[in-house]
Amino acid sequence: MTHTTKPDRIGRSIAWILFGVSGGLGLDLCAKELLQSYSLQQFVLIRSAIGVSIFLLLAPRVFGGFRMLQTRRWKWHLLRTMLAIGAMYGFFYGLSKMPLVNALTLGFTAPLMVTALSVPLLGEHVGWRRWMAVLVGFLGTLIMLRPGSGDFSFASAAILIAAFCYACQAISARYLATESMLSLSVYVVLGPLLVAAALINNDNWLTPDTTGWVLLCGAGICSVIAWVGFINGYRSSSPAILAPFEYAALIGGAIAGYLIWDEVPDRWVVIGGATIIASGLYVVYREIGLKDSTDAAV
Repeated sequence: MTHTTKPDRIGRSIAWILFGVSGGLGLDLCAKELLQSYSLQQFVLIRSAIGVSIFLLLAPRVFGGFRMLQTRRWKWHLLRTMLAIGAMYGFFYGLSKMPLVNALTLGFTAPLMVTALSVPLLGEHVGWRRWMAVLVGFLGTLIMLRPGSGDFSFASAAILIAAFCYACQAISARYLATESMLSLSVYVVLGPLLVAAALINNDNWLTPDTTGWVLLCGAGICSVIAWVGFINGYRSSSPAILAPFEYAALIGGAIAGYLIWDEVPDRWVVIGGATIIASGLYVVYREIGLKDSTDAAV
């Protein structure tokens, strides 16, 4: 039974992650366009409100009813909510200040952080080859940022902080594997929503036009898709093997950035991004290889 259920479970988890990636990329595209006209606070407020509304509307028929919001693990949910605030505000702030592919490339240091953090936080074994892959990935980050060149900015730092918060969120999903999908999704969206509501005022509010509402609704829908995909994926299989599959969004982001905003990454972004992706894929290769060896021994 072990030989058939483990591959099936990992395959389903990968499918969920790719489903989440598609939603996340759609959210990023909507956000990139919206943040050219609307404030970060307004974007987070409306996007989060739409996302929470969708979850609550679907709760009775899809997520088992509102009773699924009940939990006794409030400390964990509060931690995830704080991490969600850091991840959301950090990433979208950086996204508003730099080209899409640059922001996504920096954001994709998160899978490497997941691999590194899975050792102290989940007790998973990461061999020296995978540690080398993590170090190479962060070398790719340095290549992209070129410290001392003047290209490193607060926006870059914000995205790296967001990546760390996101990595911790991904790992925390394993600790809350028995919690409902509804509770894991709603509480992390409520946090950024409440912060945005506290910060919004007449100076950072602009009534959306028709295009703005369409994009905001699209962002809300895509955020639900992303949360459902990522939570279902990460709570059922090892983060070390799943996280690198998120790199699929980088290709889509690079194409969209070029077609929509005429953004062309410079050679340092390409070299650094390629290094980060290669190191992440090697982590996957090592993880799969080790699992196959273990199964063969059994």
